Order: sequence, then C-alpha cells, then structure tokens
Amino acid sequence: MAHPGESANADWLARSQAAVWHPCTQMRHHAQPDSPAHLPLVPIANGKGAWLYDFAGRRYLDGISSWWTNLFGHANPRINAALREQLEKLEHVMLAGFTHQPVVELSERLAALTGGALGHAFYASDGASATEIALKMSFHYWRNVGRPEKTEFLCLAGGYHGETVGALAVTDVALFKDAYAPLVRHAARVLPSPDARLAEAGETPAAVARRAAADLERHLQEHGTRTAALILEPLVQGAAGMAMHDPEYLRLARILCDHHEVHLICDEIAVGCGRTGTFFAHEQAEIDGQPIRPDLLCLSKGISGGYLPLSIVLCRDVIYEAFLDDSVARAFLHSHSYTGNPLACRAALATLDIFAEDDVLAANRAKARQIAAALAPLAAHPQVRHPRQRGMIAAFDVMTDDPHFSRRFYRAALDHEALIRPIGNTVYWMPPYIVDAGEIAHLGAATEKALASALA
Repeated sequence: MAHPGESANADWLARSQAAVWHPCTQMRHHAQPDSPAHLPLVPIANGKGAWLYDFAGRRYLDGISSWWTNLFGHANPRINAALREQLEKLEHVMLAGFTHQPVVELSERLAALTGGALGHAFYASDGASATEIALKMSFHYWRNVGRPEKTEFLCLAGGYHGETVGALAVTDVALFKDAYAPLVRHAARVLPSPDARLAEAGETPAAVARRAAADLERHLQEHGTRTAALILEPLVQGAAGMAMHDPEYLRLARILCDHHEVHLICDEIAVGCGRTGTFFAHEQAEIDGQPIRPDLLCLSKGISGGYLPLSIVLCRDVIYEAFLDDSVARAFLHSHSYTGNPLACRAALATLDIFAEDDVLAANRAKARQIAAALAPLAAHPQVRHPRQRGMIAAFDVMTDDPHFSRRFYRAALDHEALIRPIGNTVYWMPPYIVDAGEIAHLGAATEKALASALA
C-alpha cells in the first residue's frame, strides 16, 4: 500500500516542474527519469537537525548543508526563537538614513572577530553581490585616492566568486562564464592555482603554494601598478572541486599585495564561519605570529545559519575613510532594498551566539577527526584519488570517464538517505556542525554504497 505522502510528493513535483525554474539546472534533466543524466527533483516537507524529510517521510542526511549554508541544523530552536522575538519588534526598515540594533550589533561583533582590523561592514543579500561590492569598493577607492590607473582585477585559476556579471569577471569556471562571455569585463588570471593536487613528485603542499606564489609575484611585478585587487578563496576553492591549498599561499599573497599596493580580497562566502577549522579561513596564515588580514572580506552562506539571504563585506577603515567627502559622487554608490535586513542580521547574531556558547570551533575539531576516520576506508578504493580535508570539509576525486558520474552518484546517495551532490568527479562532504558520530558514520556508509552503485 502506498504511503499517503506519496501523492503529496507527486503533486508538489508536478507543480514545481510546471512553475519553477531551478538554479544551475538543465530543467530537462528533471523530466527524464530514464536518462543517465536524470537529476531527481526531491520535494521537501520539513527539516530537523541534520535531516531533510519528504512528504512520504523519507529522510536525507544533509551532507552538503544545503549548498554550504546550514551550520547548526534545520529548524534550530535557538535561531528560531531569536527570529520570533525579532518579528515582534522590527521586520525591516531601509538602511539608507536609518539604522537598527541588529545591524549595529552584528557589525560590531564581526569587527571584533577580526581583531578590529576590518572596522566597517557593508550589507547585501548574497555572495555574488558581496563580490561585486568588494570589487566596486576597491576600484572606487583607488579613484578617490588619486590612483585612477588601478582598474584591473586579478583572480586565481579555478576561482569562483559568483554568477552575476561583475562576479563572473573574476570567476574562472567555464561552465558559468563562457555562455555570458560577451557581457563580462574579464580579469587577469594567475596560473597555476595553488591547488595541492598539482604537486610534482615529492613536492609538499607548501612548496606548491610557493611555486604558485612565484607566478603571482611575476604578474604583479609587470601589472601591479594597474591592478586594483587580487580576489581569492582562502584555503579551499569550492566550485573548482574543493581544491585545497596550504596557508603559505595566503601569507605570500598578503606580502606581495602590500608590496605592490594591491588590495587583497578574501572571499570567505563558503569557507568562512568555521568551515576550515578557524572562524575565518585566512586566520590560518600568519606573519610574525599574527594572522594575516585581508583589505576586504566577503561573507555570506553560513553567516545567517542558513536561514535568510545575507552577505557582508568587511573593510579596513582606510578604505572606508577614502569615501568620506562632501561630494556624493565620492560616496560608495551601491544599495538594494533589503540591505541590512533586521531579521537576517538577527539570525546572524543568533548564529554567532551559538559559536560562543557552545565553543563550536573546539567541538568541530573533534568532529573533523570523526570525518577523517569515516573518509579513511574510501581512500583505499582503487578509483579514489586525492582524499583531502580542511576542517569540516572533506573531499576525494573519482577516476572515471563516465560523463554522468555525478548524477549517478547523487541518485544513489539519495537512495541511501544522504544528500551528497558531487562537483564533477569530486565527491565532498560539508555537513552541518550539529552532526553526531552516528550521522557521520551514516554519511560514510552512504557514500561507500553510492560510489559502488555509480561506478557499477
């Protein structure tokens, strides 16, 4: 006898396919269940903790934190309570000419987390917007200080910083960029990436980083006078297949950017908020025993706990001060209607409260060891290469010529109660921080079974 929720599943699937255009998706793949490229559309009724549930009661462990956003589980009671309280006070007010308690408190707390190095916060709704804001701030800063020749931007091979037209300029993922190339103002790209997978025989990750930094140095020696900023994802390049690099690259990039008067933009949209083991990924690179700091820092995804769209650009005071003038033309000219939304800021404050009250970074170190243990058996698979981990992010590459591997694996993982969505041939885990040992073990077992099924 069919579960009563199956009819609800079928109804919502049909209605979604008829009315919704899903992101980063070839919609035909949803509608071809017999095709090897089939991408099943999963109707979700509710979520709790690390799990998502459909209308028939089937559950899926959210092994990728719903596109890397959900830090402390679905329907987290503490974040829920904070939002209910905020709803009774203020749902929204424009931030042009007005201010409110959540946005002030969040800005202060984020500045404190940088040791006061990044003293002002500018708000937007999503990661790509944060990238555009950071690029515009850097460009406009150099014009305001009398250096209008500094108009070029520099990114890393394999870097991903969003899919709006401005963000695509510094994104080096062909799938996203090529279709819109005529619209894009292209940036320079540094080759090679510091990706540790590019190591030559006997080469350490730190040596790979130094080799890549030498190419960065050569570029800046030739183009530094015209370069406004270098933008990079610290430690882990997500869309490039969880490409991980040694903190040595960040240390050298900071030194080179200082020497050539180039802004360093750290895009921590995916890797910030504790993902790599420290609250900010860039903190793992040090100069004279102190963590480096970027000139501009982009945050989004996990900063609101995965609850509401929110992004933030933190900047050094010297950048902020360059915009202070009687002329509106010298002000930073960027806005959107929901800038600094009180509900989103309150969700972010509740997220920071959980970090502080639960000593999350310490707890994550223990969970990272459990994740490493769960990943270890997969490393012995004859078709697995480059098993790697940075904090709460784990990944490995699968050697296969099957162009449909990622979809086969995704479907098989769903069959084994896990949401794991490979990037090409890279399988990765990025679970919520509230996963327990049993759920980590489930993730490992589901991955092993899905891998066997996808390769069969």
